[in-house]
Amino acid sequence: MIRYALTCETCAHEFEAWFASSDAFDKQARRKLVTCPDCDSPQVKKQIMAPSVRTSEKSRAIEAMKTAAQTHIAENFDYVGESFADEARAMYYGEEAHRPIWGETTPEERAALEDEGVPAMPLPPEFAPKKPKRKSKAPEN
Repeated sequence: MIRYALTCETCAHEFEAWFASSDAFDKQARRKLVTCPDCDSPQVKKQIMAPSVRTSEKSRAIEAMKTAAQTHIAENFDYVGESFADEARAMYYGEEAHRPIWGETTPEERAALEDEGVPAMPLPPEFAPKKPKRKSKAPEN
């Protein structure tokens, strides 16, 4: 089964209809069996439509995108944890060399960075890689 968005060329009414196949629509339209429900005109044409993607395909595509983003960030950005605001500020003001970083901020720190014009944007949690484990300090003797 296929659903088409249709338009009546006579009265410009837009509507939808189901057909057994694309070929079934074409055959019925040629025989003038597809008519507008408003004016009964057989001058009905298919509208341009985006293909429908199955939910499982969408889910796989989204998961692949998340995994790619996580991998890219993990391999190319330095995790600075709760020092993000300080690190971003230091790079912005030229106190440190620029490099890609990611980490955490409080809502207040985010607002302060924005007020100062420091370029930073939130990373959606589902796109963030796993935080690297902190190196434990060696016990002192």
